[in-house]
Amino acid sequence: MNFRIRWAGKALLVVIGIGVLGWAVMMLWNWVVPALFMGARTIDFAHALGLLVLSRILFGGFRGRSGWRERRHWRKWEAMTPEERERFQSAWCSRSARPVHPARGAED
Repeated sequence: MNFRIRWAGKALLVVIGIGVLGWAVMMLWNWVVPALFMGARTIDFAHALGLLVLSRILFGGFRGRSGWRERRHWRKWEAMTPEERERFQSAWCSRSARPVHPARGAED
């Protein structure tokens, strides 16, 4: 039951996001393009969604955070031995720790 509610919520957010992006493209087009080009017409919502899809195809936007790079790093992590993982974690933690300023000491 919880899975279905979560899935329906995500689907609703996707539909709302598509609608908002389509509306934004339509408003920007109708505001900018007719002012720049004399023969240009305004577009409706369906044309704005088509323009959004076309830009996605041509320029490859809307990728989000996860992609092939994250999967590649996960494969590297899975290939590590437990000792290598421990060394990596300790190096990562020591690298991300706040540096201590020599004049001020540890308190900040």
